[in-house]
Amino acid sequence: MTYISGMEKEVTLEDIILASFEQLILVEESVASQKPSSDKWSPKQLIGHLIDSASNNHGRFMRAQFQDDMVFPGYDQEGWVESQNYQNANWHDLLILWRQFNLHIGHLIAQIPAEKLAQARTKHNLHQIAWKTVPENETTTLAYFIDDYVNHLQHHLNQIFSLTGISSQ
Repeated sequence: MTYISGMEKEVTLEDIILASFEQLILVEESVASQKPSSDKWSPKQLIGHLIDSASNNHGRFMRAQFQDDMVFPGYDQEGWVESQNYQNANWHDLLILWRQFNLHIGHLIAQIPAEKLAQARTKHNLHQIAWKTVPENETTTLAYFIDDYVNHLQHHLNQIFSLTGISSQ
C-alpha cells in the first residue's frame, strides 16, 4: 500500500520507518530523555506512545479483515505511557521495538486484499479512536484507517525531530 501522508512523493510505511530510524538511532540518550515541559512527552515517551499505537492498531487492522464493522476498543494513552515508564527505558531498545513492530505492520498491510481495504463500513467508532476522526454517521474504510495511522505516526515523528534537532523528512 502506498501512502501520500501530505508529502510530495509517494512513500510506504517501511520508507518512513527505516529513514526515521537511521536518524533517531543517532540521538543521544540524554537528548531523548528531555521533556520540553513537565506536561509534555519526551522523545522516549513519544516513541513509547507510537509503540502502544502500533500494538493497538495491529490488532485493529487484523480484526477489520474478519468483521463487517470497525468498532474497536480505545485505550488510555497517557496511562499506558506512564505505566510502562518509557521515560526510564533504554532509547535504543525502544527504537528497535518501534522499528520492528512497524515493519511487521507494513508487511501485514501489504497482505490485506484490496477489497477489504476498500470495503465501506457504516458501523465504526473512528469518531472516537481515529487521529483524524470520521463522523459517526459517515461511511469509512480500512484504507482510511491505515492512512490515519501512518499520518498519526508521521505527526509524532515530526514532534520528535523538532525536539531532537533533526530536520523533518
